[in-house]
Amino acid sequence: MIATIVSSPRFAAFIFASVVLAIAPGPGVLYIVTRTLSQGRKGGLASVGGIALGNLGNAAAASVGLAAVLAASSAAFLVIKLAGAAYLVFLGIKALRARPSAEAPVRPIRVSPVRLFRDGFIVALLNPKTTLFFAALLPQFINPVASPLGQSLVFGCLFVSIAMCTDTMYALTASTLAPAMGKRYHWRSYGRYLSAATFIGLGIYAAFGNPRSAT
Repeated sequence: MIATIVSSPRFAAFIFASVVLAIAPGPGVLYIVTRTLSQGRKGGLASVGGIALGNLGNAAAASVGLAAVLAASSAAFLVIKLAGAAYLVFLGIKALRARPSAEAPVRPIRVSPVRLFRDGFIVALLNPKTTLFFAALLPQFINPVASPLGQSLVFGCLFVSIAMCTDTMYALTASTLAPAMGKRYHWRSYGRYLSAATFIGLGIYAAFGNPRSAT
């Protein structure tokens, strides 16, 4: 099954979209950068690990749910797929309309890396938007002919792994450039355009693509 997924054109599209979305500064990245600026490199990396584990749980939950829906009805899965496409477009529009906060960081209070890991895990796992995101993203790349659960789990793990790598880069960069990044907030605005374009592009791809295509 892995060979089938990797050889599919959808795999390359998924990797590209995942990298772009992971690099673009979103709530998770801002959370990690803020933690790094206030708690240092160890605190930032602990937050990265916690968020990755929480996201993995959400991806697994979304995968099981999507597989169950497809097993029950291919028509229902198509409805979810199109609803997910609409949700991705909505996220893109929301990202375009968002305005970065200009608030200054609060005075840091030292927290143990274990607690930061736990906090990141809970924040990611209990965020319903994360589950909705995976439920909207994963169906756009699933081949209904192959195992939907296996494909969803593979794609979910890939996305979480890619996001973990880019989040780690943000944490390391923030720890190195802490004095400068702590005073500059306009960098956040650039990422929203990148996120918006990717979300809307994914939605259009899903809406106008052939849902029965086996490639």
